[in-house]
Amino acid sequence: MSTSRSVLSRPAPGGAKPVAEGDFGVLVPILRSASGGLGAHIGGLYLLPDDLQVLHLAMTLGAAKQFTRPWERIGLAAPIPVADAVRDGRLVWVGGAAEMARRYPRVAVAMPYAFCLAVAPLATGRRTYGAVFLLWPAAHPAELSRQERDGLTALAGELAAELERADRAGRPLRPGPRPLSVGTESGDAPTAVMARLPEGICAIDQRGRVTFLTERAADLLGEPADRLRGARPWAVLPWLRDPVYEDRHRAAVISGQPTSFVALRPPGRWLSFELYPDASGLTVRITDAEVAQSDLPASRTAIGPAVPTRTGVLYHILHLAGTLTEAVSVQDVVSMVSEQIVPAFGGQAVAVLLAESGRLRIVGHRGYSPGLVDRFDSTPLTAPTPGVQALTIPAPAFFETREELERVYPGRRETQDGMAAWAYLPLVVSGRLIGTCVLAFAEPHCFTVDERAVLTALGGLIAQALDRARLYDVKLGLARGLQESLLPHALPAVPGLETAVRYLPCTEGMDIGGDFYDLIRIDRDTAAVVIGDVEGHNANAAALMGQIRTAVHAFATADADPRTVLARTNRLLFELGTTLLASCAYLRVDLSRREAWLADAGHPPPLLRGHDGRASVLDPHNGVLLNVDPAVDYPLTRIPLPVGTTLALYTDGLVERPGVDLGHVLDGLCATFARHGGEPLEHVADELIGHAEQSRHRTDDIALLLVRSVPR
Repeated sequence: MSTSRSVLSRPAPGGAKPVAEGDFGVLVPILRSASGGLGAHIGGLYLLPDDLQVLHLAMTLGAAKQFTRPWERIGLAAPIPVADAVRDGRLVWVGGAAEMARRYPRVAVAMPYAFCLAVAPLATGRRTYGAVFLLWPAAHPAELSRQERDGLTALAGELAAELERADRAGRPLRPGPRPLSVGTESGDAPTAVMARLPEGICAIDQRGRVTFLTERAADLLGEPADRLRGARPWAVLPWLRDPVYEDRHRAAVISGQPTSFVALRPPGRWLSFELYPDASGLTVRITDAEVAQSDLPASRTAIGPAVPTRTGVLYHILHLAGTLTEAVSVQDVVSMVSEQIVPAFGGQAVAVLLAESGRLRIVGHRGYSPGLVDRFDSTPLTAPTPGVQALTIPAPAFFETREELERVYPGRRETQDGMAAWAYLPLVVSGRLIGTCVLAFAEPHCFTVDERAVLTALGGLIAQALDRARLYDVKLGLARGLQESLLPHALPAVPGLETAVRYLPCTEGMDIGGDFYDLIRIDRDTAAVVIGDVEGHNANAAALMGQIRTAVHAFATADADPRTVLARTNRLLFELGTTLLASCAYLRVDLSRREAWLADAGHPPPLLRGHDGRASVLDPHNGVLLNVDPAVDYPLTRIPLPVGTTLALYTDGLVERPGVDLGHVLDGLCATFARHGGEPLEHVADELIGHAEQSRHRTDDIALLLVRSVPR
C-alpha cells in the first residue's frame, strides 16, 4: 500500500493540510464496506500514536467535521465509549439514547440525539492501533445481532491487520491534522423526475453542502440555484442561521430519522422543511407552510446576517462543562483539562496560573518539564510577560505562532518552552479574575472563530471548577487537620502486646470520616483496645469521633469495666443532643491472665487467629449502636489470649462493598489472616488492607487495628 509519511507523521504548519484519501490506501474501502455490509450510516477510525495517551480521529465515514470537531482528540482516560474500548480491549455497544445517558452522560449531553453506537478496538498481538466506531439509526434494535457483532469484529480485524502491515513495513500510518472525510457510495439524483414535482427538492451531502436542487426549491428559498449549489444553506441564507434549524439538521444526520421544521423567510413567507436522511446525506422537501399567528412566539429576535451557526459550539461547551463537574480538587481540575480537554483542541501542554502575594504561582501543569515550570513560577506581577498580563487583564489572548508572541513580548522566556502557539484564557468568577489557564501547542495553530469562542467559554468553566476546587482544598485541609489532631499520632508501648494500625480515608466526599481507634494503658497488667465508627463523612462526624474517643479514654482510665465504659459513653451521646449514631468495640486486656473481655456496640465482629494458625470470625454478644437507647446494657464476651494469639479489629469500610456478600468477604479476609497471620504484624496489616488500598473508589473510611499477645 502507498503511504505518504510526510503528511501522516506530523501536522503541517498551521494545521490546515488535510489527509489525502490515498494516504490510507485499502483502509478507505474497508471502512466504506461498513455502510453496506453492516447498515451503519456513520463511522470513523481512531488511531493511537506512539505516545499512547491520546486517540486521534483519522478518518470519518458519513460525518461532517462540524459533528466530529469536539471528538478529534480524546484522552485515553476519558469516560467515553471510544476510550473504554481501547483501554479495556473490548467491543463497546450502546443501544440507544437512554443507555447512552445512563452509561456515558457526558456524551449524551454533547450529542443529544437518538442513535446506536458500537466501538471495537484495533488490536493485534503486536500492539493496539486505535479503534473503529459505527453509528446506526435510532430504529436499530437495542442489541447487536450475532451477524453484526461478527461483522464488526471482522471489520476491526481487517483494519488492524492493514495497520500492522504498514507498521512492519516501516511506513506506519499517522493521523493528519484533520480527519479524512470518506463519503459513502451513492447513485446520481433522478433530476428529471424531481424537477416535475410542485414542491422544492434539494440534496445535501454529508458535509452539509447542497449538491442538487430543483428550480422550484431555489425559487422558494429566494436565491439563484448557482449560488446555493455547493454551499451550506445556513451560510447563504441568513434566516436559516438559527441554532434550532441547525439542530434539526444534526438530529436527522446522527439519528438517521426524518425530521422537520418551519422557518420564516423574510419578510413574511413561512416555509416547511422535511429532512429525509440516508447514508449519503439528506433529501430535503421544501413547501409553503401555513402558520397561524397564535402558533408564533410572543416575540422573535431577528438574527442578523453576521451571526454564525452555534449549535455545535454549544454542545461542545456542554461536553466540556460535564467533564469539569467531576473535578474536586485543584489537581483534579488540572488533570481534567490536560487529559480530556486539551487533546480535543490538539494541544500538548497546559498550566494553571494564579496571583498570590504579588507573584505568579503555577498551581498545576502538564506537558512541561518541572525545571521549565520552576523558571516561570514566582514571577513578579510587575514583569511584562504574557502570563502576568493574563493575570491582570480579564481578556483572552491567542498567539498562533512564535513570531506573533515575540512581536508583542520580545525576548520573553515563553518562547523557550518548546511550544509554537498559545492560548491565554482568563479565569473569571463573579467578576473576579482569579487566574489564567495557558494552553500550548507544539505546532503553529490557527484559532478559528468557533474555537476562540469555545476556548473563551472554556475559561469561564475552568474558573468555576477551579474556584470550587480551591474552596474544597481549603475545607479538606481543615478537616484533615481536625481529624489528625483527634486520632492518636502513635500508640503507646504496652509490654506483652504488639500492635499495628492502618487508616485509609474514603476517596469520595470530603475524605474525612468518624473512624477511630486507640490503645490505652490502664495499669501494669491491664490495657484497653478501642475501635469505633461514627456515621457520616464530614467535620461533624470527625468532631463527634473526638468526643467519643475522649469519653472512652476517660472512663477507661477510671478503671471501669467494658460494659460500664460503653454504657456511660452511650448516655453521654444522648446528653450531647447529637442525632449521629456510632458503633464501638471496647476490649479490656488482662495481661496477667492472658484474656480479654469485649463489649460491642453494633461493631463488626473481630477476627481471631490462634497460635496454631487457624483464624475465625468471633461471634460476640452484640449490643445496639451508641445513641439508640439511653438505658441499653452491653453484655460481655470473654476471649482467651495466649501468647501467639492475634486479634484483628476493623471498621465496616474494610468488609462492606456494594453488591458483594458480606459473608463471602469475611471468609476471604479470614483466609488471608490465617495465611499471613504468623508474619510480622506490620506485614499482616498490609496484607489485610491491601485490596482496599488498590481500590480507586472507597465510599467509607477504613481503620484496622491488630493486637498480638507476646511474651512480656
